[in-house]
Amino acid sequence: MGEVLGKVLVVDDDEVIRQLIAVNLTLEGFEVETATDGQDCLDRVLDVRPDVVTLDVMMPRLDGWVTATRLRTDEETRHIKVLLITARAQEEDKRRGLGLGVDAYLTKPFDPAELIRIVRELAAAGDRSAGLS
Repeated sequence: MGEVLGKVLVVDDDEVIRQLIAVNLTLEGFEVETATDGQDCLDRVLDVRPDVVTLDVMMPRLDGWVTATRLRTDEETRHIKVLLITARAQEEDKRRGLGLGVDAYLTKPFDPAELIRIVRELAAAGDRSAGLS
């Protein structure tokens, strides 16, 4: 078993998509935990301590927008890299996500190779910035 590339919390209410993302990232060498919606993510994020959170936008209870905002405004989670994954591809949505401080944006349906590339970059960037503090 090689070196773990980082820890990812995969948040999606669709089990098929959640498993697809989790399996792809696990095979790539990431340690992966999953959450079923934004509230589940917030309940678990401090225990999991991920480097990256992949966050679906359209979810029950707490959507990706609210979840990303809460992750960004909490001192203990604001350093975590956030990748928003959504079926909503409008520029306005991308601007909204970037305005909230999310680190990357991926539109469904997505290419798993693209997902892996983005998560790798975010995990590596988090690594470097962690050394600066």
